[in-house]
Amino acid sequence: MTNANKYERRYFMPPFPCLDWTTREYVEKPPTWCSVDLRDGNQALIIPMSLEEKLEFFGYLVEVGFKEIEIGFPAASDTEYEFCRALIERNLIPDDVTVQVLTQSREHIIKKTFEALKGCKSAIVHLYNSTSVAQREQVFRKSKQEITDIAVTGAKMLNEYKEKTPGNFRFEYSPESFTGTEPEFAAEICNAVIDIWKPTPDNKVIINLPVTVAESMSHVYAQQIEYMCKTLHNRENVIVSLHPHNDRGCAVADTELGLLAGADRVEGTLFGNGERTGNVDIITLALNMYLHGTEPQLDLSNLPKLTEAYERLTRMRVYERMPYSGQLVYAAFSGSHQDAIAKGMKWREEKNTEKWNVPYIPIDPHDVGREYEGDVIRINSQSGKGGIGYLMEQTYGINMPPKMREHFGYIVKGVSDRAHKELMPDEIYGIFEENYLRRAPLELVEAHYTQGDMITAQVALKINGEKRVLSGEGNGRLDAVSNAIKNGLGIDYHIETFTENAMEQSSKSKAASYIGITTPTGISWGAGIHTDIITASLRALISAINNSKLINV
Repeated sequence: MTNANKYERRYFMPPFPCLDWTTREYVEKPPTWCSVDLRDGNQALIIPMSLEEKLEFFGYLVEVGFKEIEIGFPAASDTEYEFCRALIERNLIPDDVTVQVLTQSREHIIKKTFEALKGCKSAIVHLYNSTSVAQREQVFRKSKQEITDIAVTGAKMLNEYKEKTPGNFRFEYSPESFTGTEPEFAAEICNAVIDIWKPTPDNKVIINLPVTVAESMSHVYAQQIEYMCKTLHNRENVIVSLHPHNDRGCAVADTELGLLAGADRVEGTLFGNGERTGNVDIITLALNMYLHGTEPQLDLSNLPKLTEAYERLTRMRVYERMPYSGQLVYAAFSGSHQDAIAKGMKWREEKNTEKWNVPYIPIDPHDVGREYEGDVIRINSQSGKGGIGYLMEQTYGINMPPKMREHFGYIVKGVSDRAHKELMPDEIYGIFEENYLRRAPLELVEAHYTQGDMITAQVALKINGEKRVLSGEGNGRLDAVSNAIKNGLGIDYHIETFTENAMEQSSKSKAASYIGITTPTGISWGAGIHTDIITASLRALISAINNSKLINV
């Protein structure tokens, strides 16, 4: 790439430094949210939503908690017009929700827009015209005054049609391509519109300052927003709104810094759908605030349900690594990550703390409708013993001792590596069962005990299918059975590790035992599961002996 010099700066810094926003650490209160999924988002779809699909989507937006929803451009098509009328005539707009519609500064379009809104209980009419140097020079070939005249004419027409149309209307103005407009001119044209609309505390005006095409770094946009907040007329009765697009991949940063710079409102879409690289993703913004302890006042507690509806109705797909909502964003495949997560979860349990500070997982997956077992720990050839052990403990109640957990980890990773795939929990349990619950060639049939100075065990076994009864003494039942096997079969080993745990918190739950024995060739592991803890221990011992290859097949 050798042609970078053909790109020139197409944005403008304010005429004086605007850096008050740099003293603020995070967004302390949520903005007014306005979803533009049904207008900006819908027009960017390969196949725009049908009337019924838009009605269903509207219901989801209301359910999430949006109080302002841009529903379309009623003069643009019959579907857009009919959708607006359907919401009004079917009484589908809740009393606390305001719908918003878009219009250009052209009388026949404004007229049809107000016709579509007739009888609406609460609506925002959103007027726009483009103001950037590129648009003025190349598209419209008009002077600044001529561009201002377009906005002023439209603002006056909105006043006129408001007076003669039944309904409750507020106004919004956007200098489209704001970031490519000289800040002084942007302020001039917005103030001209404000002066016509004459906002009051009971009838505030929205001035929307869009990143129609992202052209600067986020700190430049923040200074532009702060400049506008300082120079707009009647600021106390003006709601400053943001509408960033994501051309530079900075829409979230643009919005967050714009809010620090004094903005009050955000227009965006779920999952960032929109023209080109999309609009700002409101889900990411809201959960970023949530992460800092700011209640976003949107209900995102069931992201899987919202994702399913979005993908079905828009025919778009939520990327697996999309912040917060992607299928894999809570998944850890790396062994070191899994180990840290498992230990972090254990620490929370031990400390019984309400505060969330688990390594590698910024927010609690439960808060957005995700599950630890299926989402957090995912197993492949890159996984480690910590993650594999955590999955087995959380899903199946299997809590192996550390060295056995490490041994099992290598077995599982080997299976995944050879298969070149992720392993599901039931597959991992199958590997555990195959390797540690072995009942051949030695199999326990039954055991009986006599109590004296020592415990005597009578043990019935099958060896390669042939039944034998062995006897032995020990200082406990497991020790007595172990000695019976050693003496009766002429084999030698030492019980190196023995642990056990209840698999559930219930008086009738199964118990799991884990035994590691050392032989001249190394350590062998076995496990046993049974409602009786002694039987579980004996099965673990038998399985470890079977794995040791001490018994000839």
